[in-house]
Amino acid sequence: MPPERYSRILTPFSKALRKPKVDRSMAVTLKTPDEIEKMRLAGRFASEVLDFIAPYVKPGVTTGKLNDLCHAYMINEQGTVPAPLNYAPPGYKPFPKSICTSVNHQVCHGIPGERVLKPSDVLNIDVTVIKDGFHGDSSRMYYVGEPSIQARRLCDVTYECMWIGIARVRPGTRLGDIGAAIQAHAEKHGYSIVREFCGHGIGRKFHEDPQVLHYGKPGTGLQLEEGMTFTVEPMINAGKPAIRELSDGWTIVTKDHSLSAQWEHTVLVTHDGYDVLTRSAGAPPPPPVIS
Repeated sequence: MPPERYSRILTPFSKALRKPKVDRSMAVTLKTPDEIEKMRLAGRFASEVLDFIAPYVKPGVTTGKLNDLCHAYMINEQGTVPAPLNYAPPGYKPFPKSICTSVNHQVCHGIPGERVLKPSDVLNIDVTVIKDGFHGDSSRMYYVGEPSIQARRLCDVTYECMWIGIARVRPGTRLGDIGAAIQAHAEKHGYSIVREFCGHGIGRKFHEDPQVLHYGKPGTGLQLEEGMTFTVEPMINAGKPAIRELSDGWTIVTKDHSLSAQWEHTVLVTHDGYDVLTRSAGAPPPPPVIS
């Protein structure tokens, strides 16, 4: 549910570049058992797109080719709808592709095109599909050839950050507990949190309440309830947290040109914890820091 342009932070398809304001009027939709099963299916399909595209991520391929392959797989093999394609909140021009591809210092919302991937690049692919009226949203980092030690470490720590946040999810937890845990782990390793973008509720709509910040204070924010569904998707920079928007109106990059990484899962609050809805056979397992 996009905000008015530049009024507050939103979600992964916001272009607001200002510090978020606390929204005390959130209307969070609790999902029914039937809706949860539909979301579980959509989530699995999103993850399976990321499984499918993995072998094609290699030096010499263009990000546009990766988009075309994912688009065909979603439409022809899954019977899903690529949610980003022509997505246009009020005041925005439509997003022109079916996935987001963000390379190296691109933080998020990279538009697939003629860019040729090179050895040692790192790439985030963000996929959202619609199936039976419900959205599944997930993203992963991919290595193009052999990454540098620094790039691998950033991607690993960002993956840990996502799972550390997810591990805090259960009824009674507050959103600030999730953000604080993510922030502490990232900053312990010398990295910074992108604050202009956040996780989001998801279901029949691409972006719903609540907003899930990736920083914060324990014990603050909305209290979680069984049946909530939202994404956890920290964006972590190797350098400073400052970002800027490119002239295409979508792509966000780090101001200091430092590397950035992001991982994303869609999560359900269960009666005693959480369930990750965007899992598939090829999804990487939780990191050792969780187990």
